[in-house]
Amino acid sequence: MLPDTFAVCRLECGAAWPAWARGSFVSVTATDDELSVVCPAAEVPAEVRAERDWRVLKIVGPFAFSTVGVLASLAAPLAQAGISLLTISTYDTDYLLVKSDALERAAGTLVDAGHARTG
Repeated sequence: MLPDTFAVCRLECGAAWPAWARGSFVSVTATDDELSVVCPAAEVPAEVRAERDWRVLKIVGPFAFSTVGVLASLAAPLAQAGISLLTISTYDTDYLLVKSDALERAAGTLVDAGHARTG
């Protein structure tokens, strides 16, 4: 688990990378529809359109790009438990974002599904 609470923010298409998008875990995705930013909630100005109160579970990697089913093995038990999630993938690993009030239940569900809890 990463220590901070995070926000998932939506900015307009073509917006510049905001100066407040900083911290130990930041993800910025630009599409033709929007600029999406995930970063520590404490960094996000109040006026920014955002879903706040997310926690991040880091999946210990790295995983080869040919590895099949990593996210499915995590998402399926969470879906069965009724826990909503967002995912972010990087070159080396994957991250699961769950709402703060579901964090312990999500971690327990993953352990019950056979995943090890570290740190």
